[in-house]
Formats: sequence, C-alpha cells, structure tokens
Amino acid sequence: MSITPQELELLMQEVEKEDPIDFADLPFDEHELRGLISNHLCEMADAMETFSDEDKHLTLLAVAAKLVLENMVLNIQLLRRHGVPLSDTTEALLQRLRRKD
Repeated sequence: MSITPQELELLMQEVEKEDPIDFADLPFDEHELRGLISNHLCEMADAMETFSDEDKHLTLLAVAAKLVLENMVLNIQLLRRHGVPLSDTTEALLQRLRRKD
C-alpha cells in the first residue's frame, strides 16, 4: 500500500479537525483506537492489491457506505435512548423512508 498506518492515522486526525469524534468517557486511548483502525484499513487495502482499480473503488465505497449507515443508526439509537429529539433533517429522512413501506 502507498500509505503507512501512521500516515493514515495523521490523515484521520486532519479530517477530525473539521468533524471531531466525541470519544466521551470511553475507557480507551484515542491514539490506540486510531492506530487499531489505521492498521486494519491498511491491511484491508493490502488484501485488495490484486483487485482492479474499479473493484478497489467499489469495495471502498461499499465499506464507507456501510460505516456511514452504521454511524447513523448508532446515533439515532443513542439520541432515542436519551430522549433527545432528532433534527428536522433526520426526522424528514426517516419519515420519507417510512412512507416507502
């Protein structure tokens, strides 16, 4: 892979400047968590070395989509658990999805 886990970790921190992650009171070191994830993603990228460029792109897009969906679901669950109302945008999206049933 053309990026090391350490370089990826630095890029993650750059992205977080615009959209910080709230680690709250998790009993884990933020740096260690970033290292774990960057190592995993670099290993995943290395495993795709034989993939065509299109297959790499599609795989990374699928992984990103899954993670965004998972993040949205976890955030909605957390808000509901604490009785926090959803934003108008989120509520409108969920209403639109409910109407498709």
